[in-house]
Amino acid sequence: MGDQIMTDDRRRAPLAPLAALLIEDSPLIRRSLTEAIEALKSWRVTAFADTPDDAIALLSSQAFDAVIVDLQLKRGSGIDVLAWLEASGVARARGAFVAVLTNHALPAYRERCLQFGVRHFFDKSLEFDRVLDALHDYARERV
Repeated sequence: MGDQIMTDDRRRAPLAPLAALLIEDSPLIRRSLTEAIEALKSWRVTAFADTPDDAIALLSSQAFDAVIVDLQLKRGSGIDVLAWLEASGVARARGAFVAVLTNHALPAYRERCLQFGVRHFFDKSLEFDRVLDALHDYARERV
């Protein structure tokens, strides 16, 4: 019986960390978020972008299990990335976790993000830990 439990536990543990893309223009927040995400052990931040164009180029060429988007970016908005994700169907086809983590957590922005299929919308200053909880839950569901 003990062997059965060990086998089940191994089956539930991911073989490799899930890949996350951070779309964030603040190096300080990017570093803090990377450390927090990678502390979950089931995740690894494999790339980051600080402009919508760079984010879309990465999303076009690589697969990510999670995409975390800030709305205010260098030379543009995270909304452009969300619109691209929705139009391309890339995140939906891959079953990727998509979340917005922003200091601009106004109801109008939340509503706009919901229109692009975003299920997770967090205020950086008040809900930083909630994005980590959501990533943890998503990783557990994937196993």
